[in-house]
Amino acid sequence: MGALFPLARESVSRTTLPGSVRAPGAARTFVRTALTGRSAAEAFEPVALDERSIDDAVLLVSELVTNAVLHAGTRVEVVCRLQPGDATADEGDTMGQPAETPSPADPPRRPGIVVEVADLHPASTVYGGPETQRRGRGRGLQLIGALAESWGVTYHRTRKAVWFRLDAERAVPESDAIPTKALGRELRFAETLAPVTPREQRDPTADWIDRGGPSFLAEASELLTGQLDENMVAALAGQLLVPRLADWCAVWLTTPSGGLQLARVWHSDEHRIGALRLSLERHPPPTGLGSAGTSWPWPGIADSQGGSAVCFPLIAHGRSHGALLIGRAGVPRMAEGVVRLSEDVARRVAQAVATARQYTRQATISRALQRRQLPMSIAHIPGVDSAIVYEPHGEGQTVGGDFYDLFPMGDRRWCFLLGDVQGSDPEAMSVTGLARHLVRLLAREGHGVESVLNRLNQALVEEDAEAAEIDGEQSRPRFLSLLYGELEPDPEGGSARCTLASAGHPLPLRLTTDGTVAPAASPQMLLGIDENPDFHADTLDLAPGETLLCVTDGVTERRNGVRQLDDDDGLSDILRDCVGLGAKAVAERVRRATYDFSPEPIDDDLAVLVLEAVPTVEPPRAP
Repeated sequence: MGALFPLARESVSRTTLPGSVRAPGAARTFVRTALTGRSAAEAFEPVALDERSIDDAVLLVSELVTNAVLHAGTRVEVVCRLQPGDATADEGDTMGQPAETPSPADPPRRPGIVVEVADLHPASTVYGGPETQRRGRGRGLQLIGALAESWGVTYHRTRKAVWFRLDAERAVPESDAIPTKALGRELRFAETLAPVTPREQRDPTADWIDRGGPSFLAEASELLTGQLDENMVAALAGQLLVPRLADWCAVWLTTPSGGLQLARVWHSDEHRIGALRLSLERHPPPTGLGSAGTSWPWPGIADSQGGSAVCFPLIAHGRSHGALLIGRAGVPRMAEGVVRLSEDVARRVAQAVATARQYTRQATISRALQRRQLPMSIAHIPGVDSAIVYEPHGEGQTVGGDFYDLFPMGDRRWCFLLGDVQGSDPEAMSVTGLARHLVRLLAREGHGVESVLNRLNQALVEEDAEAAEIDGEQSRPRFLSLLYGELEPDPEGGSARCTLASAGHPLPLRLTTDGTVAPAASPQMLLGIDENPDFHADTLDLAPGETLLCVTDGVTERRNGVRQLDDDDGLSDILRDCVGLGAKAVAERVRRATYDFSPEPIDDDLAVLVLEAVPTVEPPRAP
């Protein structure tokens, strides 16, 4: 071929595509438009851009973008550059030249098309490159090696770019012989795409993987993400892989003792699941399985024509969580695309199992700790009807910042408390446990209401001071509101003597039999604020039929717009309508009214304690 005319100027087109299944198609359209549009025609005038070069560029950019979306998972940047050449260059000038990274400042001697695909994952492996080819997988860069004049990979601090260059040759008339270089390129292309076995050539799964692989992985990730039960993860793995990638699938999960337990078996033919499970249970994979895609003996399944099986370890964060085994009937060797895509699914299954197990461990620890924050049982008080409503706000929590207790102090005296710690995080829950147990200890040592509050306040102040020394500015004081009291029922008269104090807590309300509602204690400061407070107690007698209502601020501060439930004595109005109701009915009425006050969900812990003096019913005497 003779000398080429110099191109008028270099033309550069750029686009950024999302890391989704639509990216390869958008990249193909972008490159074809860049090479056939007006800017390309002006740049290459008077050189005619070869149709074969355009098709090759479209094919290769599709492969690179698919590779980036599948393995990097970030958005993709595509640059198509039409580079001018020297006027004296001929076809033999570039033969044997080393591949160089294209640079506008140092253009190649011949006119060319340079396409660069960059993802934002600088540390990820280039699949199809030398490292993955040694393991027998990846064809995207083999295509580039077969079709491109030169190509390379450039690692930047924040991204990784794979580029290739194609010669912009004149169109060759159909009557001319095909040049030797073009013929060799086409033969290498055909060899690269040649099927490994006749079965693989006819296997529709290979075509499906090329078209739907990225969307399938996206679906798998969405289904597995957020699953907090490892057995559900194993079940989803089987449903994902069968029958799209395999005829059957089995998932083993590691046990606490370090062994493997067959968690799930899935088969496209339901009647074969039982026989497959029996066969697999006899021959589990080793716990130390360390390489991905290990060929596995076909299990002895009755009425099975045999096939190929591959085992994948479920490894996440450097730890084995089990193994995944898949099988395809009627094939001597599983197709490379099936193995590669199944390996990607196995990695996602392993991560989902690890996440589910971490959540289970944390939930178990949390439940064990929370069980100690609240009383195991509530004392029964002769002559006093009691009821408690307790609803922590935190999702999945049995204990929040609110807490309660009702316990005996000998035969004639009972103690009750209702408290609220600032916040609802684990630190707040630890304060609830400290306060409840300390109150019980102090009460059983003979301390009265005032002494209990004073000593509890001292303990909280000292706790905050020690935390400040250790954590510095990160530490913050934990204030506590507490309603604490003692009850001494009178079995003969049906009344109950109540001594109580409210430290920064919503005041308890007393409901008499004639419907009068009034506060039953005087307001005092929160616990944990002052080192030397002087708490005092109030005393009252609950007559038969009278009720004492104690709530936390989750009730009184329930909002509906700018209004709160207890504005204008709203809680008193609710209690006033409870004349004649028992303790449990009063507690439920208050709970229901709290929910009904606003259409918005409850956004705080909710605690209600009701005590009602009732006359003791003595059995009738024999005549």
